[in-house]
Amino acid sequence: MSVKHAISRGLELGRSVFQLGLLKSGGRVAARLRADRFRVGPSVRTVQPQAFLPSRYRYYRTSLKGLAAQLQSAGFRRGFTGGSPRNRAVFLAFGLGVGLIEQQLEDDRRSAATCQEIQAVFSKKRFQSPLKPFTSGHKLEDYIIGNQIGKGSNAAVYEAAAQLAPPNESERKCSLVQLREDEEEGEKARSLTCCSLRNFPLAIKMMWNFGAGSSSEDILKSMSQELVPAGPLALKQEKEQITLDGQFGVLPKRVSAHPNVIRVYRAFTADVPLLPGAQEEYPDVLPARLNPAGLGNNRTLFLVMKNYPCTLRQYLEVSTPGRRQGTLMVLQLLEGVDHLCRQGIAHRDLKSDNVLLEFDSDGCPRLVITDFGCCLAQSDSSLQLPFNSIWVNRGGNASLMAPEVVTAVPGCGAVIDYSKADAWAVGAISYEIFGQHNPFYRAVGLESRTYQEKQLPSLPSSVPADVQLVIRLLLRRNPSKRPSARVAANMLHLSLWGRKALANQDSAGMRKLADWLLCQSAVVLLKGCSGPSGNKVEAELQRSFLANLDLEDLRTAVGFLLYGRDQRQACILSA
Repeated sequence: MSVKHAISRGLELGRSVFQLGLLKSGGRVAARLRADRFRVGPSVRTVQPQAFLPSRYRYYRTSLKGLAAQLQSAGFRRGFTGGSPRNRAVFLAFGLGVGLIEQQLEDDRRSAATCQEIQAVFSKKRFQSPLKPFTSGHKLEDYIIGNQIGKGSNAAVYEAAAQLAPPNESERKCSLVQLREDEEEGEKARSLTCCSLRNFPLAIKMMWNFGAGSSSEDILKSMSQELVPAGPLALKQEKEQITLDGQFGVLPKRVSAHPNVIRVYRAFTADVPLLPGAQEEYPDVLPARLNPAGLGNNRTLFLVMKNYPCTLRQYLEVSTPGRRQGTLMVLQLLEGVDHLCRQGIAHRDLKSDNVLLEFDSDGCPRLVITDFGCCLAQSDSSLQLPFNSIWVNRGGNASLMAPEVVTAVPGCGAVIDYSKADAWAVGAISYEIFGQHNPFYRAVGLESRTYQEKQLPSLPSSVPADVQLVIRLLLRRNPSKRPSARVAANMLHLSLWGRKALANQDSAGMRKLADWLLCQSAVVLLKGCSGPSGNKVEAELQRSFLANLDLEDLRTAVGFLLYGRDQRQACILSA
């Protein structure tokens, strides 16, 4: 009999005992335990995982071992005093079940303590940007601006460099990204090279300013969402004193540094300049002093960030990642989304155009989430937006709005929950990463408002089964049945690095997995001390996984993986 079955059987029989009124000795024990809870005096708290006992049995958690012993003893005494076989069986079975529960809870306590200790070690190691810090740069005149490298619906992006390091004029004429195809061992591999990244390590994003006015205070208040990924020194100290009310009436949070989230190094307001391509690319947003027919204001917001070679969409247009690289790319998006959710931020406009890409020292793509103009960042971290009117902004790209967002109906007391909306968008983007059309764009024709899960197209057979399972779960219509970004990321971590630990693993017991976590922590710490691995995507992901360990999230991830494995085995047997 499995542990899970024995526990459930013991609880079932125990309930019948309570109904028959036969548990007098157990009642006295429970009363004494309840009295101990209210006794005045010093107490020692131990790590307590979320128990699975019903709330009416919660007072047994302090001494289940003693209760199990008394129940079993009572069962044997009834055997010698002429009790009915049924009553003896009830006492023995319930005592065995409670004893197994105590053992399970003890394993959970140890596993939870292990997770907390590992988390404490790795959460202290903060992510450090590879870009060298600079002390100036709060004025547009501090930068040399090169060619335009991107343009969206609300901003244009230019390559830039600090005045202290002027670029070579011969290289300023090179385009930002050049693609070349190399043939190696009979297989084509596309690599991205950037001739101007070395000379223009920065990128400046110039926001469009139609209705914010021309004062710095008004601009910062109106565009405050763009400051969510800003670093602590992004604004001048006097500007930090300005109350940034933002779109939702609160100061948007500043997300802490993370390898998969863009970092804004400087943010300042300045007069709109006439940059290369302005008259041809965006004449309508220019102020009247630069274009008499322009509708823009004289000043606007400028954001200084690291310059990346391309967007995820541009990369996928010329390259299809392998199965492991694709898995790592999906995992990075989930880690970035989880980092935002933990700090009470929903991106709400996640798409391949809003993900930047570079390469680590091993040539693995590193993904960075950018463009926070549509984000929801509230002070209470609930990620719930009151939806009392159709005029409330639900977010950006309508094609990649999660079902619970796009089908929300405004009304008194209506609320949109964004806690799993970005994770759903990651599931849709995953199709693009593995070389397929995004099922929610026109090429496939599904709509998040009406699609059924069985309509989702099949992924290529080369995609690992665990990854396919994660993508399917992320695209569930019902958010309560959809895993969070953290749980989905844990599933991919376990699939990539913990397959041996999952062998013969029971979702109820975490002892083997806790042992693997300790070994994995030692390996990651040793690699981190060696130096070069700190710049690699896999090392960053492993550290992020260990820094966010939680027993319940890990147990849920294991349960999903075991469920998928059982489903695949059932399909094989039925075939």
